[in-house]
This record gives sequence, C-alpha cells and structure tokens, in this order.
Amino acid sequence: MDQLVLKVDSILPQTQCEQCGHKGCLEYAKAIVSGEKINRCPPGGDAGIRKLASLLELEILPLDQSCGEHVPFETAVINPKLCIGCKLCVTACPTDAIIGSPKHMHQVDPVFCTGCCLCQIACPMDCIDMEPANREWTEEDKNRSRQRFNTRNLRRKQIEEEKEAKLNAKGSAAAKKDLLAKLLNKKQ
Repeated sequence: MDQLVLKVDSILPQTQCEQCGHKGCLEYAKAIVSGEKINRCPPGGDAGIRKLASLLELEILPLDQSCGEHVPFETAVINPKLCIGCKLCVTACPTDAIIGSPKHMHQVDPVFCTGCCLCQIACPMDCIDMEPANREWTEEDKNRSRQRFNTRNLRRKQIEEEKEAKLNAKGSAAAKKDLLAKLLNKKQ
C-alpha cells in the first residue's frame, strides 16, 4: 500500500465513525491522498487537521461542521430496560464492541468502543446513549481499533464468500439435476 496513505491513516483517530463520508479511516486516508480535504474528521478535530496539514504541506482548514463537531471521547451505553436484542447495534459496530445474543439485552465493552455513534444511529429503540469516557483516546486505542476493524471486515468478507460459494454450489447442483432430467427425458 502507498506509504503516504499509511502515514495519513496513522494520523487519523481510527474511530471508524464514517462521519467523513467514508467506510473507515483507511478509506478516508486514501481519499485525502487523492485530493479530498483534510478537515472532515470530527474525532480528530483541529489537532488532527494540523497534523495532516503538516504532513501534506497543506493549509490548515477549520473542521467541516457538516461532518459533525469535535467532542471529547465518549463511549456507548445501552439502557437495559429498553434493549430488545434486535442486534442492529451489533451489526453497525465497526469494532465488535457490542456483545449479546438475539432477543436478549446487549452490552458495550468500553475497552473496544470507539465512540463512533454508529450503534446509536442504528438502534430502533433509542436505548443507546453516548457518555463521557472520562479519558483521552490514546495511541493504544487507535491501534486496537484499527486491528479490530480490519479483523471484523475480514471475517465479514469470508462469511460473504462462503455464502456465495454455497449459492454457487446449489446452483451447480440444480443445473446438473436439470441437465440429467433433460437427458433422461430425451432417452424416453
């Protein structure tokens, strides 16, 4: 992968929040290297914009408010009285920070939560609140988030490939069965 993309990605906060309009920080890093503005990352805030501007030798821009506002690091908390266990939050979470089984209350592991709010947006019961984490987002958090995001995406890709292979196998079996039936009908 392009070294400049990796350097830009290393500056981005790895919250994988999609507020910039891209499916994750690496995709935004690629877009930045291709000429997209450096001011579309609310979690990175002004500090992130300054680092990107310095790296890329660009003008420092104010945060694009259409992407959201910079807020201190928060984590999601699920209200157990309202959660119906629909799993929409689990599916939306980019780092697998939400655990639970269908039709049972879910919980957020604050160690893995990036504060991206994607679970809150996905929740039909409006039972997820964002609460102050009372700590800073660290380099360790960034690295853990990147690794969990990549692992989740790889797992999902493998699941999709397995589904497609099964559908293709069923299609092949059905096609063979149809061909055999046609051959048998011709002989009769």
